[in-house]
Amino acid sequence: MDIKEIQNLIKFVAKSGATEVKLEMDDFKITIKTTETGSTETTYIQQVPVAPSMPQAPVAAAPVATSEAPAAAPQAGEDAKYITVKSPIIGTFYRKPAPDKAPFAEVGTVIKPGDVVCVIEAMKLFNEIESEVSGKIVKILVDDSSPVEFDQPLFLVDPS
Repeated sequence: MDIKEIQNLIKFVAKSGATEVKLEMDDFKITIKTTETGSTETTYIQQVPVAPSMPQAPVAAAPVATSEAPAAAPQAGEDAKYITVKSPIIGTFYRKPAPDKAPFAEVGTVIKPGDVVCVIEAMKLFNEIESEVSGKIVKILVDDSSPVEFDQPLFLVDPS
């Protein structure tokens, strides 16, 4: 699929009134989300790993889904006072700017709006993720070098 076809698909989705469309081909995935007014809000294009890695993805995703469901009930009470910093994009989560550097944030680090808390690599681009809240990081929810999804919780922050 070339860029013209992708642009035409985005225009078609915006005109159709659909709020979200996911298209998976052999070598890539596209997710298009639109706002209520019909304008395109977000488009993600993710290249799918080569064939030997593909069987591992469902295996890795299954434990995550099962571990999140039981954890959601206890977290509702004890973590309700915390603010969740979520991933704004799909990609690979990195806690450090480089392998030989110190992490951006650790448990106990006090952050303020605009502080870089991590980096997410998407399609060979490293995107610095800045905090939109101030407080102290109480929990890091994702392991370094792990794949993350859009809107996936990354950190819990105590705003007090």
